[in-house]
Amino acid sequence: MLLTLNSFPMKISTPLLLFLFCLPVVVQKNIHHRWNTQLQKHVSETGAVDYNSWQEDLEDLNAYLQTLAQFPPDEVTSKNHKLAYWINAYNALTVQLILENYPLKSIKEIKSPWDTPCFSTGGKEYSLGDIEHKILRKMDEPRIHFAINCASASCPNLLNRAFQEKQLESQLVEVTESFLKDPTKNKINSDQLELSKIFLWFGKDFGSKAERLSFIEAYSGVRLDRPKIDYLSYDWSLNE
Repeated sequence: MLLTLNSFPMKISTPLLLFLFCLPVVVQKNIHHRWNTQLQKHVSETGAVDYNSWQEDLEDLNAYLQTLAQFPPDEVTSKNHKLAYWINAYNALTVQLILENYPLKSIKEIKSPWDTPCFSTGGKEYSLGDIEHKILRKMDEPRIHFAINCASASCPNLLNRAFQEKQLESQLVEVTESFLKDPTKNKINSDQLELSKIFLWFGKDFGSKAERLSFIEAYSGVRLDRPKIDYLSYDWSLNE
């Protein structure tokens, strides 16, 4: 039934009507609160995840993902709102996948972890790969590669706070700098780079070779001088 203002009894006040019609907007603004609480409880400041304790909160995690499914971003929401939504969705779905198969030593023990549909919203189904390659990578923001987490030791650390629309720029700077300055993820010297394979697998997202070097220079704080580039082996063991 289509509701109009005339559908409500005259006794309902204007403030209450405004609350009823604005409720979806309020929900979207607070959509990541539950995820933020869980991250604070189960992820250390260094990104170590306590999957054992998180199993006790699986119900809350599922509830958060159900909320995301109910309130997907629409065309009029900002780019930062969309980025925060899909980054958080990717990370929460990855945690859910691990918990559903826990205990295990690596996400690679799970059959087709990035290709199996795991999330449905707006009448569409998505796998983790869909979210990463068909949504996030198409938003022209290479720093998403340091925000999404694949539950592995060589991945960028899982931030122990939810990504938020209004804080997104500072959060993306934070996770990018943290990843590039972490010697377990990248070894950066002016004339020698030993980089994460993220820069190899997704090289085109960072532009030309000169643009990639400029990006690394900006976020690592190291002045580069025609460095030789090698890539580190990738450790897929669980980020516990």
